[in-house]
Amino acid sequence: MIAHRFRIPRRRQAGIALLEALVAVVLLGVGLLGIVGLQARSYSALADTSMRAEATMAADKLLGAMAADQANLGSYAMTMRGTPGSSLGPWYEETRRQIPNAGIGVEVAPVAGTTRTRVTITIAWARKANTAANQHVITSYLATAT
Repeated sequence: MIAHRFRIPRRRQAGIALLEALVAVVLLGVGLLGIVGLQARSYSALADTSMRAEATMAADKLLGAMAADQANLGSYAMTMRGTPGSSLGPWYEETRRQIPNAGIGVEVAPVAGTTRTRVTITIAWARKANTAANQHVITSYLATAT
């Protein structure tokens, strides 16, 4: 019996390596774009965190000054974007230097039936023009010494 060997013609695969290289380049490009986007969001979050830390330190500083000057607590009150009084002026200017274009409001309200006063400090800022404002609100109670 004679075995016949059949030759199966090979198909040409020219260009496959080039196609694989192009797919690899596209995938690499998408990955790099993702990394750039992640870095931009990371930078944005870091900037907001920095402003929030400044707002916290500013509020703490004001609360310390108010605790030392409890006889004049009412003079520290100010509506959001209002004009600060003489007691609040230096702190207000310093805070606006640390947080540019910050909106600042200070609410001072005695707590009925107690010797405590509720102080609510609101500091708002927008990191970029035409974006939603971030806001940091701190509420604290000051009690008179007896």
